[in-house]
Amino acid sequence: MHPSHPRGANTLVSVLQDARPLHARSIAWAKGFALMLSLAAAQAFAQSAAAPATPGAASGAATAGAASGEVYDLLIGTYTGGGKSEGIYVYRFDTGTGELSRIAAAQTVNPSYLVVSRDRNYVYAVNELPGDSGPATQRGGVSAFRFDRASGQLSFLNRVSSDGNDPCYLALSPDGKYLLTANYSVASNPGGSFAVFPLASDGRVGTSVLTVHHEGGGPVKGRQDNSHVHSTVFSPDGKYLFAQDLGVDKVFAYRYTPDPSASSRGLFGPTEGRYTPVKAGSGPRHLVFDQSGKHAYLTTELNASVYVYDYRDGNLTQVQTVSMIAPGFRGKIGGGAIHLSPDGRFLYATNRGDANEIVAFSVDPNNGHLKLIKRYPTLGKTPREFAIDPTGRWLIVGNQESDSAYFFRRDPQTGELASDPKRLSIGSPVDFKFVSPS
Repeated sequence: MHPSHPRGANTLVSVLQDARPLHARSIAWAKGFALMLSLAAAQAFAQSAAAPATPGAASGAATAGAASGEVYDLLIGTYTGGGKSEGIYVYRFDTGTGELSRIAAAQTVNPSYLVVSRDRNYVYAVNELPGDSGPATQRGGVSAFRFDRASGQLSFLNRVSSDGNDPCYLALSPDGKYLLTANYSVASNPGGSFAVFPLASDGRVGTSVLTVHHEGGGPVKGRQDNSHVHSTVFSPDGKYLFAQDLGVDKVFAYRYTPDPSASSRGLFGPTEGRYTPVKAGSGPRHLVFDQSGKHAYLTTELNASVYVYDYRDGNLTQVQTVSMIAPGFRGKIGGGAIHLSPDGRFLYATNRGDANEIVAFSVDPNNGHLKLIKRYPTLGKTPREFAIDPTGRWLIVGNQESDSAYFFRRDPQTGELASDPKRLSIGSPVDFKFVSPS
């Protein structure tokens, strides 16, 4: 697997469509994009939810007399190679005391990214395969689980092929009809792509109806030899999809048409501008929008920066670039995850490599610009993803290569993190999702 993903033609010539239903027609894009309809059925994969684990607590007991707060279920996705992890873990987390107890686990291969349905009844996970040394002919997977909020149990529903290699990100369409995965693809063949899957009323995921391939590369040899789609993010208004491609230094933009039969554009069609170029060799990775829908923030992996954009009607306009790298730092870097605080006043991003930090910024409410607050060591190696709980009191980050997650108490007013986090021992943690059980 690629713990930090150790790795085009740019003009759309034509879009060919016919009047047949989406599942029966293919869409050909000339140089720059290649869209193809996936008709192959995915191989079924037997999985089962594990029995509830014996409750435990993160090391570092809650302060005596601390008030109990809101309680959430915390889902943690992991890498399962080496037998350190079973798959997805479910913990119950008290935001007042920081008390944590494990209540369930579900066995599945490399669920390195998770997404929860809006009704909180279903959980979807990538199965990130084949990885750095796996056969290029092997495709990754997407697995669906029913989630019982009362008990915290996950029940396996089905798995389908991701129609690409190394799926590393999931997104739900605004109307809840489709699930999208970004296929990073370490191998140049088939190369990076994103795929679109219909969702059934019972939560099961269907085989893909559309797979979008990008072509090209970038200047960083070994990391940008071909396309690497790292994330797919919908705009706040739900009209556009942005696909961040680390391999070709572009943020591709697509118009989303929930009813493709009513439009000649199809389910996803290119915007007029097609993409936003990012500095050559930067490696765009993850994108988030603020609550106003006027600003967007992008992490770049290869130069560990955050790009700030003004956003309007499917168009991104760059207005600021801030580095995550400390002055005078020498060593490996790797920009990663990015999230805003619940109130939108602060932004955080991970920098991996030899830095292994959470970098905190304040957000200017007038223009969305960022100002550095502080860099915080994650107390481990390779912090991929992190999450801020809905109350804004805690920031949880996983150190993938140190088999640990740290729970930092957070000051919602200043955005600062406490220096005495609680530690949870867990094999190769990657992704974190909070779910209200009520």
